[in-house]
Amino acid sequence: MTSHGVKFMDYHMATSVADALDTLLSKGCNAKIIAGGTDILLDLQSGRKQADALVDISRIEELKRIVLEGDELVIGGAVTHDEIVRSELVKKYAPALAQGCVTVGSLQIRNVATLAGNVINAQPAADGAVALSVYEPRFIIKTPSKTREDDLPTMYTGFGKSGLDCSQEILTEIRIPVQKENQYSAFSRVELRKALALPMLNCAVLCQVNRRSFEWIRISMAPVGVGPVRAAAAEAWLKGKSIDDANIQKGADLALQDANPRSNVLRGSAKYRKDVLPVLVSDCIHKALEAGGL
Repeated sequence: MTSHGVKFMDYHMATSVADALDTLLSKGCNAKIIAGGTDILLDLQSGRKQADALVDISRIEELKRIVLEGDELVIGGAVTHDEIVRSELVKKYAPALAQGCVTVGSLQIRNVATLAGNVINAQPAADGAVALSVYEPRFIIKTPSKTREDDLPTMYTGFGKSGLDCSQEILTEIRIPVQKENQYSAFSRVELRKALALPMLNCAVLCQVNRRSFEWIRISMAPVGVGPVRAAAAEAWLKGKSIDDANIQKGADLALQDANPRSNVLRGSAKYRKDVLPVLVSDCIHKALEAGGL
């Protein structure tokens, strides 16, 4: 619908997941899910995305919960970054996620932007998604006809391209295995300035230690590919190695084998980011170990 060149769209405040899905089904492919709206509203305004209707899920109670279920931390699809940052459960069982979410935008943005939206927007350096990735989360997605489960790599199909269709599907839950005894995590980033800066590079680490050695370690880094990229060569080399500065630096250097950063006007040249990445990875590993008093 338009009036004097201005396009209007239907706006539906959903009361439940079923209500939201029914509305999507009735609108066909012309509707889009909205939660915080910090990304999609800009995309609609710029013309990068189109929609005749928006289905708002931000007030659905079942999507607003952060709870512990067995060995999993469950974060609803409408939980904001600020709610994650302030959650005692997240700080205890997924501290790197709290560290990543607090760096997203401004406080005003964190008050409305959701972690689910951070993943669905599929930007390669999204701080929340990078911090989340080392926990190897499961994503519960509902459609009008079924429920399915995806992992994080499946959620990224290209630069800025999500594996979830917001005109037919809703990400209802993010399920994270809780951080256990002798497991430590951290998130680090490099930016041009502190205020509202996009990350030049960011990194998350989760490791399990046995006395003074790495039983295993997960290292995610960005933006060095499509979505968060695991430093597979570094992880394999550090597994079973003793915890000392030389081994950590060797592992950090090996992270370059899985990194393919591109030059960017705002985020620096590819060469600069390759030079800085091992320093950031090493810093993040040390930060995780320090959290465990090591």
